[in-house]
Amino acid sequence: MSNLNDVIHRVTERVIENSRASRTAYLELMKREGDRRPEHKDVACSNLAHAFAGALEDQDAMKSGRGPNVGIVSAYNDMLSAHQPYGRYPDRLKIYAREVGATAQVAGGTPAMCDGVTQGEDGMELSLFSRDVIAMSTGVALSHQMYDGIACLGICDKIVPGLMIGALRFGHLPAIFVPSGPMPSGISNKQKQETRQLYAEGKVDRDALLESELGSYHSPGTCTFYGTANSNQMMMEMMGLHVPGSAFVTPGTKLRQELDRAAMHRLAELSGTTTRTLAQVVDEKAIINAAIGLLATGGSTNHAIHIPAMARAAGVIFDWDDLAELSSVVPLVARVYPNGSGDVNQFHAAGGMAYVARTLLEAGLCHGDILTMWDSGFAAYTAEPVLDAEQKLSWADVPESRDLGMLRPVSDPVQPDGGMKLLTGNLGRACFKSSAVERERWTVTAPARIFETQADVVAAFKAGELDRDVVVVVRFQGPRANGMPELHALTPSLTVLQNRGHKVALVTDGRMSGASGKVPAAIHITPEAKGGGPLAHLQDGDVITVCAETGELSTTADLSARTPAADPAQEHGVGRELFRMLQNQADGAEQGASAMLAAAGL
Repeated sequence: MSNLNDVIHRVTERVIENSRASRTAYLELMKREGDRRPEHKDVACSNLAHAFAGALEDQDAMKSGRGPNVGIVSAYNDMLSAHQPYGRYPDRLKIYAREVGATAQVAGGTPAMCDGVTQGEDGMELSLFSRDVIAMSTGVALSHQMYDGIACLGICDKIVPGLMIGALRFGHLPAIFVPSGPMPSGISNKQKQETRQLYAEGKVDRDALLESELGSYHSPGTCTFYGTANSNQMMMEMMGLHVPGSAFVTPGTKLRQELDRAAMHRLAELSGTTTRTLAQVVDEKAIINAAIGLLATGGSTNHAIHIPAMARAAGVIFDWDDLAELSSVVPLVARVYPNGSGDVNQFHAAGGMAYVARTLLEAGLCHGDILTMWDSGFAAYTAEPVLDAEQKLSWADVPESRDLGMLRPVSDPVQPDGGMKLLTGNLGRACFKSSAVERERWTVTAPARIFETQADVVAAFKAGELDRDVVVVVRFQGPRANGMPELHALTPSLTVLQNRGHKVALVTDGRMSGASGKVPAAIHITPEAKGGGPLAHLQDGDVITVCAETGELSTTADLSARTPAADPAQEHGVGRELFRMLQNQADGAEQGASAMLAAAGL
């Protein structure tokens, strides 16, 4: 391996220094938790009886303490395609545990909402805060303290970060994340996008749009575009929390089954040890590796919020300055939709995460010395899983990309940086995903049109009011205003305007997912508009500059003399009022937008 890149070394050392007190406190807590965790034989018999009563086939093994007991935390439901395969996982994982003298129990379930279903709907305002609910649900599941290891079953947007945050509070145990894989490829992403734009222009009807969407999202498994869900799986590989190479193996295959078996066998092997606990594995370098993987593959901007939140749960302080500085030296090596035409199945076939890990490691662009849940360290993640002639699991080297249009070496990347820019100025701090935007569109200076809802933007588009150079500002979309929903519903309309030759940009304190498209967007703006942030002072016609070249987000208007727009009324319905505490107490997007972490002093 080459020497570690100087910038990555500098950022890592800064993160370590900034985290010194909080990381020390976290590790001390985990040591105390590990030391005081009772042995099963020392727990009161009535407690054990409750724990064993539903175990049926495993009662004798559990009573005699013949082997470790693994807690399964599952985000199963059959509304979310990615999580539908998990329905049968508990029975299978219990069998795999028995094969090596262990037992397993479903410790608990967590919610798992689908942002694809709630996009543009009121329910999307629950989405970000569902991460905190998932973390708390994971804490409830593991609070029984009957477990020697943790199997986390989750894939999509807020689910993996929530599972991670919750599991890290039980970081004295080993933990492995068990994905179920992406659905097979459907219609091409280009065809899907074309139909969406035609519908936005009124050139095809709703039936045609629905048929197109069904051709894309068509069966159990993760959606195949490279959004937040698949970015989650990439990060688990880069942090060493998967069985190596398991992120993008499709459900229902023999290889998928053998990877799941290996996960449970490994957990049984690690249970009871103190050498590879979750607290030890998820350290500063692992967090840096997750961010590097995000940048190298053009992953979802949602992780500019999730990575700081997950890091805080492990006592690590990581912010957008760190992310932007890493982005300056980590090249983009993958072109996966929406940053390219191919999907995650094509990415995996081209060499996938094994090749990404290899080319980064060889160039000194990630930490190869991290502790992982697998026995041979991070080097194991540079090989891909295969079945040998006897249908047994093994791993094969991926020395080169099998499709240079999809996956390129560090020496000849798609672009020289990671495509995640930090914009700053008198409108606040924002993220800009430059890897998704053509370079000639990186700078937009135009008059603003101010909106406070997605619906108002779409209505103005349909009325022809935006058919010009324009910076569309959608404010009061931050964590405290309405839960920071994704604004993906805006993409078709803004793309149409851009395709007509107009200079168009989006400026918002809301979120845009990995499916945000090719319109330049300054997102996650902090401070948010609610409470008098800069966006609340803007007016129609103010000239705004969004520039990824210089990192500028500013207006020529004098905001200091203006009275901010009134905060919006808090809406009720679709359960939103139940999340009011999380909404009102959430901290900023750059810190992870979490009331739970803030209240916990993390």
